[in-house]
Amino acid sequence: MPSQEFDITKIRNDFPTLNQTLNGNPLVYLDSGATSQKPQSVIDATTRFYNLGNANVHRGRHTLSERATEQYEAARLKTADYFNVNAKEIVWTKGATEALNLLAHGLQRQITGEDTVLITPLEHHANIVPWQVLTQNTGATLSALPLEQNATFNIARCIDMITHTKAKVMCISQASNALGNITNLAPLIAAAKAVGTLVVVDGAQGAMHLRPNLKQLGCDFYVFSAHKMLGPTGVGGLYGRYELLNALTPYQTGGEMIDTVTLEKSSYRDAPAKFETGTPNIAGVIGFSAAIDYLSALNIEQLQRHEQAIFNYAATQLSKIDGITIYSDLNNNIGTLSFNYKSEHHYDLATLLDGFGIAVRSGHHCTQPLMHHLGVKGTVRASFAFYNTHQDVDNFINALKETIELLD
Repeated sequence: MPSQEFDITKIRNDFPTLNQTLNGNPLVYLDSGATSQKPQSVIDATTRFYNLGNANVHRGRHTLSERATEQYEAARLKTADYFNVNAKEIVWTKGATEALNLLAHGLQRQITGEDTVLITPLEHHANIVPWQVLTQNTGATLSALPLEQNATFNIARCIDMITHTKAKVMCISQASNALGNITNLAPLIAAAKAVGTLVVVDGAQGAMHLRPNLKQLGCDFYVFSAHKMLGPTGVGGLYGRYELLNALTPYQTGGEMIDTVTLEKSSYRDAPAKFETGTPNIAGVIGFSAAIDYLSALNIEQLQRHEQAIFNYAATQLSKIDGITIYSDLNNNIGTLSFNYKSEHHYDLATLLDGFGIAVRSGHHCTQPLMHHLGVKGTVRASFAFYNTHQDVDNFINALKETIELLD
């Protein structure tokens, strides 16, 4: 699909949620790190399926079932094209969290007590806890790459640890959900591959903002969530190199993923069907297909320039406020500002901002080890996307100043 010009006015009109007032003020949605807003085309695609095409996939020879199956598999192909991989390497899941659990469970028979699994202190809990369970069940060692005090990676130090550890698996985020910091993955993946380490990348935050070419990136597995990419909630996926997917133990068993069944034993189909048991979220996948269409129609260079311009403007304005501490890397970021004001509680700041129509997130953002590393219990997080504007930033900063006046 040809890329269209980046017209922010037209784009905002595509997102019905953005065009409303909240508490008597224009809504300023700065929580895309938690979930992105949905364009009307995604909403329409989901509704249209239930209105006109509702049927189960892969199981029927009637028209509605065959039509639903065609749309469902077309979504897989579009997603594979988006990431520049093969469609049979895309497994549908409920989201990045389930994909990571699928991986941790599926690798269990390949891990021994002599092995090490590498994570980082920057990870979302979903990319920590499954690996904790895996290492607890196998006796393997769980280790973390070194993180600098400012929550960035010293690549040379990390490469040294990767090289000497020779871990079985390395699990690392493409971008931090709490800070927005972009990880310089290329040299880390290269170092891991040099010593035979499998690389799992959490792309929940990076998939929309960075639009990665996974063949070029060179990771073995990559997880993503549709709802952070303009799609519905309850849908996501796992990319894995095909031979590695087929080597995984199935996460769940039941219908659809079976090849043959007797009362004594069963055999499984090859990936991706091997991991897609039961009736899936068909409407969600079809809605995600519309989201991929929408994203693919946008010029990625223009989108990224716009996001960076908004982020830089917001970072500059926020930095001018006395008493603000910003924890995000301002030089290499997908568009997220994580901050606190003096000793005020982040929850109080977010609650008062909501009164001005500003939607931000507060708390530890499912990154308690990172918050411990930073020496805080939580932060306020303003996460921007391509549908935000300079006016959004102005409204946010003005509301924050008024909030601070109320607190002082």
